[in-house]
Amino acid sequence: MAKFSLYKISLKNLSEGVHTFEYDLDRKFFDAIDGDEVRKGNVKVTVKVRKTSSTFEFNFDLKGIVQVPCTRCLDDMNLDVDTQNRLIVKFGKEYSEESDEIVIIPEEEGEINIAWFLYEFIALTIPIKHVHPAGECNRVVSSKLRKHRAVSTDDTDDDDGEIPDDDFSDDESQDNDPRWDALKGLNLEEN
Repeated sequence: MAKFSLYKISLKNLSEGVHTFEYDLDRKFFDAIDGDEVRKGNVKVTVKVRKTSSTFEFNFDLKGIVQVPCTRCLDDMNLDVDTQNRLIVKFGKEYSEESDEIVIIPEEEGEINIAWFLYEFIALTIPIKHVHPAGECNRVVSSKLRKHRAVSTDDTDDDDGEIPDDDFSDDESQDNDPRWDALKGLNLEEN
């Protein structure tokens, strides 16, 4: 992780109290981290480390914009990032992650590299489904999706080149399959 030496924080040298570190995560950071979700971005990070006698409490504040692929058309799109995260670091014999928020680092090393934590905090803010606003998806891909999707006879076709979000959502509002209607009359609470 020599390419992330900027993100190493030496904990042994910190005095008790609060220490502030600031970072700008740009395209170089996201290229170097080589994560699957985020392609590039510009995120401002403020890290406040509060040292007590036995622990280090990291409070992360991340704000900015990242570029991710649209889940519908796969073109790049921008997403806002605004998240606060916490991490507790303790000294121990070897590196381990006790939970999502507690990390043990070897006391003889006395430092932690927060680069991957920063990336994970950003990746966790990305919704599972992230699509362009209506009308901004790639029209060629949208038309191919519309051409190959299964439709019922009562569906109407939109001419704007966009596949509505509700085409990919749960179909709770549609009529039930008549084969299941007979089961509705069963009273299962008699047992």
